Amino acid sequence: MKKLIPSPYLAKVKGDLKKIIDILSPDFSYVSILASDVTGRAYEVLPNEVHLSDSPDVERGFVIRLKGPRGFSEFSFNHIDVDDVVAKARALVEDDRASFLEAVDPLDYKMEPKDEPWTGSFVREVENLPQDDSAEEILSTLRKDLDQGMEKYKDLSFLTTALIITQVDKLFLSKNKELTQTYAYALAMASAVAANEKGSKQDFAGYSGLAGSEVLDRIPGLIDKAAQSAIGLLDAEPIKPGVYDIITDPTFSGLIAHEAFGHGAEMDMYVKNRAKGKEFTDKRVGSPILTMKDGAQAFDQVASFAFDDEGNPASNTTVIDKGILRSGMCDELSALQLGFHPTGNGRRESYKRKAYARMTNTYFPGQNAKLDDMIASIDHGYFLQGYTSGMEDPKNWGIQCVALKGLEIKDGKLTGKIVSPVYLTGYVPDLLNSISMISSADDVTLDGIGYCGKGWKEWVKVSMGGAYMKARGRLN
Repeated sequence: MKKLIPSPYLAKVKGDLKKIIDILSPDFSYVSILASDVTGRAYEVLPNEVHLSDSPDVERGFVIRLKGPRGFSEFSFNHIDVDDVVAKARALVEDDRASFLEAVDPLDYKMEPKDEPWTGSFVREVENLPQDDSAEEILSTLRKDLDQGMEKYKDLSFLTTALIITQVDKLFLSKNKELTQTYAYALAMASAVAANEKGSKQDFAGYSGLAGSEVLDRIPGLIDKAAQSAIGLLDAEPIKPGVYDIITDPTFSGLIAHEAFGHGAEMDMYVKNRAKGKEFTDKRVGSPILTMKDGAQAFDQVASFAFDDEGNPASNTTVIDKGILRSGMCDELSALQLGFHPTGNGRRESYKRKAYARMTNTYFPGQNAKLDDMIASIDHGYFLQGYTSGMEDPKNWGIQCVALKGLEIKDGKLTGKIVSPVYLTGYVPDLLNSISMISSADDVTLDGIGYCGKGWKEWVKVSMGGAYMKARGRLN
């Protein structure tokens, strides 16, 4: 393993950023700057095309936050001129003060930000340093794997292979903090389309984690998984709507954790009275065997980091403990309004965007049941695998989670029949309280291929997962 090489650019500009803070600090009770330098490459091979581009998360810039007489102000910039930034900061605070004075309901902060002394440099390791990657070699390997996949699976009409490597460097400065972190995450992916006289079906397989281009060797296995599933879906039938016993695979369990409860426990929604979870702290929301956690320290995945975008340490928050809602996930400004301690969930889509309370690695820990026993316990139901999408209503706790497919179970055995797609809908506490079996911790896996949006925007990397779970739900 090799230590990643931290950003030379952030090291170069740190002195000027500290000057800005030193100049402004005597006049403001709080001043901080987040500096981001995110680099990376995206490689994609199609049957007749090759794409090489920047990682979708590439960015370089800064955001400054100040506490003025009436509240917080912030702005972003990507060019450092100390005098110019200081002048703009002072002018912004005055403009915001005028706006705050006109506001009918000024924000009520119950606490001041705790700028406690903390200095640290956190650098992760990978097998292959991004700086050493050869685009030619990576694209050649992706092409070879694609060609072999098309040759192996004659029912495929289309196949793509892809790899994205992203290195994240962040610097957080305040009067009492000086923090740097460097980590890299990798996404390896394959997408397959199968076709016959009945039509065509598509599936996708991916792997994510804190790693470099060494994950390229996972592509053949991902092709097998995507191709076999797409081919199997050619014989899938629609499901007969109804309420069934269900088993969820770790991927779909993660979607439930994310959609069924994750967004409803983001505490900036508590401030806006848009989340029902605010009313249920220390009350039962799920089965006594159910625990749910979120935190950048919980797993080594794409949403793992040492400190968040507001300079607060990452954590592993127990959101649900044995069915009881214990804590939400909080950014700093929401925490100050709620009188709550930040949980390290303050995240920005980029330095140009506002920080919100966001999920990181969200999952249901394992228990002690066995998958075979779960299947054997069901008279008629479905084993839900994979997912295509999900959404929830945090204010009313309605959800819709879409599984890629369901494997029919009758008399305790898989029948071989596949239904697709499968829509799981309902009221969140009903679903979570119906969970009766959860498999072991050895089965817990997290998927971090996708992004999470705050509504329809503000996209950040997250991961989600769990073990196999048995529940009861309405399927359509």
